[in-house]
Amino acid sequence: MGNISLLVVDVQNALIKEHPYNEQRVIDNIKKLILMARDNKIEVIYVRHDGGEGDELEQGTDGWNIYKDIAPNMSELIFEKQYNSAFLKTGLREYFDDKEIDTIILMGLQTEYCIDATCKSAFENGYKIIIPEETNTTFDNEYLSGEKLYEFYNYKIWDKRFADVLPMDAVIKVLLECKRY
Repeated sequence: MGNISLLVVDVQNALIKEHPYNEQRVIDNIKKLILMARDNKIEVIYVRHDGGEGDELEQGTDGWNIYKDIAPNMSELIFEKQYNSAFLKTGLREYFDDKEIDTIILMGLQTEYCIDATCKSAFENGYKIIIPEETNTTFDNEYLSGEKLYEFYNYKIWDKRFADVLPMDAVIKVLLECKRY
């Protein structure tokens, strides 16, 4: 495996305060992987959504801020986005290409929106994508529960098509074996 980065997408106050499916387990797992990546000198990159004026994720508001339990260190980068994909008009692809990142460990919110769009964009750009189990989440909607959406995207859409959805212990092993910066 080549260069690897953790990519934490849209874990922002406004979304967490609405209590998505499996909230605490997801936060705990993301936090665990961030701490392990930092300890092993693996870059952690954050992506933050700006929903525009009047939106719960409006830039500069408390809801827009990254959730405190997984907040970046002063040296960690935050890419700002206005679209579902973390790659669209953000400079993230150019940054990863410059750093020769070829593997992305993807996590965050919301499963069927920004995580799905980012996963598929990363796939189309030739990156290997790893999605740790119970590190993405979403909310119930009029069609499916947050749990069903999580299961559907992780195990029916992404796994073995666009990404490898792996148990936490397998992802920890990847982090311990990967190339460091």
